[in-house]
Amino acid sequence: QVQLVESGGGLVETGGSLRLSCAASGSLFTLYAMGWYRQAPGKERELVAGITRDGKKHYTASDSVKGRVTVFGDSAKNELYLQMNNLKPDDTAVYYCNAQTIGMPAHDYWGQGVQVTVSS
Repeated sequence: QVQLVESGGGLVETGGSLRLSCAASGSLFTLYAMGWYRQAPGKERELVAGITRDGKKHYTASDSVKGRVTVFGDSAKNELYLQMNNLKPDDTAVYYCNAQTIGMPAHDYWGQGVQVTVSS
């Protein structure tokens, strides 16, 4: 079992910045990658950015956020961060932390989500 707890969401004005944090705990021995997804009302969940635990492989975000987001982690703390700059109203969504582990089968874990609201 892997538990993920997100923090750092909130209300920010257009052009502002936020840093989201995801703390992972539990059985992390087989943790392979973590990432951030988001889901806006009425839309499907989409990848924002992700990274393997060793930091060598990055998962490219969609064009709508590319260049404005940076994902990085602290493996010693088992935490993942999403730095978001120059936020836009379209970035408003619930942001979810995701963790993927290697197993038989592999497992996919999700946090409960944190709201990010970008005001006009």
